[in-house]
Amino acid sequence: MRNRKDYSGVVVSLKPSRNTAPSAGLGKHAVMLQRDKTFSPPVLAIPMGTMVDFPNADPIFHNAFSSYSGQIFDIGLYPPGSTRAVRFAREGVVRVFCNIHSEMSAVIVVVATPYFATTKRDGSFEITGVPPGEYELKVFHEHAAEATLQTL
Repeated sequence: MRNRKDYSGVVVSLKPSRNTAPSAGLGKHAVMLQRDKTFSPPVLAIPMGTMVDFPNADPIFHNAFSSYSGQIFDIGLYPPGSTRAVRFAREGVVRVFCNIHSEMSAVIVVVATPYFATTKRDGSFEITGVPPGEYELKVFHEHAAEATLQTL
């Protein structure tokens, strides 16, 4: 049997050469669920300005925090069945942890463009609605250095 690799969780974004949509995520919501002592999805790509909800679907208390430069936050301990939220206003990589369960971690990639996607298990992705023009291609993977190709 052939060993199949998982190519999911790579964030691909196209940033227009001219900064045209810096607040693409204002008014948008995304969810990073806490269940089975795991953040889901493990990699979440969002446009700047997006509010991320952190619902606790476990029967235990959880926390979500980041002390990395992408955005520093700590939403404190909260009980099962409740949720907390954080708005992400700066472009960057936010590594998220739970201060009670050290094995819990995730990544939120905040992009300054409405044109982005996260790869599926087979590595495929689709970015729709991209108008003609010049873009900076950015690729992020949790275990790799950031790669950038320009002027596509």
